[in-house]
Amino acid sequence: MNKLETWLDLRTEDPIEPDLPICDPHHHLWDRPDDRYLFNDLLKDTGSGHNIVSTVFVECGAMYRNEGADALKPVGETEFVQGVADQCASGQQTSTNVAAGIVSHADLTLGDAVAPVLEAHIEASGKRFRGIRHITAWHASDEVSNPRSNPPPGLLMDSKFREGFAHLQQYGLSFDDWLYYTQLEELVDLARTFPETQIILNHIGGPLCIGPYAGKRDEVFVEWQQSIEALATCHNVVVKLGGVGMLSNGFGWHEQETPPSSTDLAEGMAPYFNFCIDKFGADRCMFESNFPVDKVSFSYSVMWNAFKRLSKDFSPDERASLFYNTAVKVYRLKS
Repeated sequence: MNKLETWLDLRTEDPIEPDLPICDPHHHLWDRPDDRYLFNDLLKDTGSGHNIVSTVFVECGAMYRNEGADALKPVGETEFVQGVADQCASGQQTSTNVAAGIVSHADLTLGDAVAPVLEAHIEASGKRFRGIRHITAWHASDEVSNPRSNPPPGLLMDSKFREGFAHLQQYGLSFDDWLYYTQLEELVDLARTFPETQIILNHIGGPLCIGPYAGKRDEVFVEWQQSIEALATCHNVVVKLGGVGMLSNGFGWHEQETPPSSTDLAEGMAPYFNFCIDKFGADRCMFESNFPVDKVSFSYSVMWNAFKRLSKDFSPDERASLFYNTAVKVYRLKS
């Protein structure tokens, strides 16, 4: 057992409402040096007591093809996850429909040349491929920058990017984006320009509380609210409620002697999640795990307990949307 698992085991809770159906619409699978999160690791989390009916895999730059054209190398990730999904469907290891939907990467700055890449993803994924994520999280500060994807500034406004983006509607594909709250106005412009394309905002739009934003949570929250309210007027946009375990959010849970309880998490998440639900409506919001990224701050089971505590005063229909129905609808999964 590694150091993180040992720390997470210091906080255990019985699952709340263990029968409540859940679709986890955002997790990853990867095998990196000293950092592995593969099928069995996911099953350990999804099997920790909550009723995880299905999941959606979201790209993380893993398992790319080693050969061939650079543009087509991300198709290797789709091929890998398709294999995991087939393994899940044919075995008896879990009742969870793992990777019922697959969201992979294609470089939309290819413009019209992205079309064969999208077609290759579709061919590789059977009936599971649902959309593209092209991360656009950029910030001038080195303390905030996103080293994995390292996008240029203003990518959502780039004409070549938008030329490629236009092909998503043609193939019936959605667009996932992770960006910082300082870029939300650009996403508003994109959503209004392409009103027929489904856009999924990851991680509540990336509020920041590190680097130049350290100690400025209240100030950032007000600015974030204004941008979220504008984005909510774009009816082709839905939002994933999660990602707050990432260090960029500045909660510091990973630095505690013991992991946070679900009550602690719910209190920290509530202002952000409740605002999103108020502006978008429950039918345009979905809880997400963002595992294993958020695992640095809390365990999978405690996280879902926090979501259940946070939503306890919502109606049964609203909770059904938040935990299951919105994800199933947006990613066109079998319910």
